[in-house]
Amino acid sequence: MTDEEPIEEPGQEPAEEPTEDDRRYPSTIGGAFYLGVVAVCGVGIAVVAGGDWRLGLRVLAVGLMVAAGLRLVLPARDAGMLAVRHRAIDVTVLVAMGGAIWFLTSSLSG
Repeated sequence: MTDEEPIEEPGQEPAEEPTEDDRRYPSTIGGAFYLGVVAVCGVGIAVVAGGDWRLGLRVLAVGLMVAAGLRLVLPARDAGMLAVRHRAIDVTVLVAMGGAIWFLTSSLSG
């Protein structure tokens, strides 16, 4: 028996075959943009791990600011995982975090 084969108990219906509704890709344009933002932030973290903390954190800050801009312009039905709370709250939190990271990387010496 492999991990892919479910164990069927007596009286239990067999597992259904996957349908085309079972997606493995973003269903909205916002979901695709979200993956892009995650990729940019991941690059920023990788740059930090590589040793240039100031550049890496600025890349991370830009990623957050881009996410805020996308959340601001995309309609709620298309925002995908960028939409967590109300639009104003999402944009405010993302701008505040991106701005704070940018400000701190600019003001700290090192």
